[in-house]
Amino acid sequence: MNFFWAGVYSAYKVLDQHGLSPAGIVTLRFGLAGLCLALVWRWLPGAAPRGRHLVITGLMGLMLYVVGQRLQVLGNHLGTAGNSSVLMAVEPLLTSVAAAVFLREPIGPRRLGGFILGLVGVALLNGVWRPDFRWTGLAASLIFISSFICEAGYSVLGKPIVQRASVMKMLAISLWVGTLGNLLIDGPQTAVAAGRLPPSAWALLAGLAILCTAVGYGVWFVVIRECPVNLAALTVFSQAIFGVPIAALWLGEQIHWGHFLGSLTIVTGLALGFSRQIKPNPKAQNPTPAAD
Repeated sequence: MNFFWAGVYSAYKVLDQHGLSPAGIVTLRFGLAGLCLALVWRWLPGAAPRGRHLVITGLMGLMLYVVGQRLQVLGNHLGTAGNSSVLMAVEPLLTSVAAAVFLREPIGPRRLGGFILGLVGVALLNGVWRPDFRWTGLAASLIFISSFICEAGYSVLGKPIVQRASVMKMLAISLWVGTLGNLLIDGPQTAVAAGRLPPSAWALLAGLAILCTAVGYGVWFVVIRECPVNLAALTVFSQAIFGVPIAALWLGEQIHWGHFLGSLTIVTGLALGFSRQIKPNPKAQNPTPAAD
């Protein structure tokens, strides 16, 4: 799934070329995903969230699909798809902090050090030392990274819910609430832009909605239901590995040394942040004497 998610940022650039605004992309992508789940609702297994969990599910939809995704698509619009893919490697560290605070998952100085290295990687990615450095590039990165707060909150708030309710029904309800919020904000403008889209753009939106949202987010919550959020978040760093070559091949974006240096620093931060102390094996230290 991280391979397909890594291609999302290049897909956004293609949709930009068809005249869709960042807000319109969010409204259509997640609205289509919610529509798909509405069509199959009766066949979705498990019980829907109820009571307090239902309210939280709705708030999760507003947080991620109205706020978080708009920030993410805007940051990608202002920057490049390759940069966005590399910046995704910072998300596991933020998710780790959120899981430690709200789910009591362990965190220590290594993860804090990894977070600092991740921020250094962002600076290297944008080439802050170069004479032609522009603050707009850094601003795009910071806007993109700010969306991770919503992504982390979505995972942390959703884990207790999916341990008691259906993953797909929780996802469907949050998508419906988020879509309602998006339509209230820019529904008419998005409808006008949607009417001008060619079939190829609709096919791309359908892929983003079905594969990268309905299926992808469902898989994500199935995984974090069964294992720590920190462990699942480790896989996200692979988007930096996949996303840069996808952007180069699909969009013709140039790969520069900042990508390599930023990637290396961020991955080093991840290695530090998620490393574990290796405990010696008592049996290996005190082997049983061999029989004569």
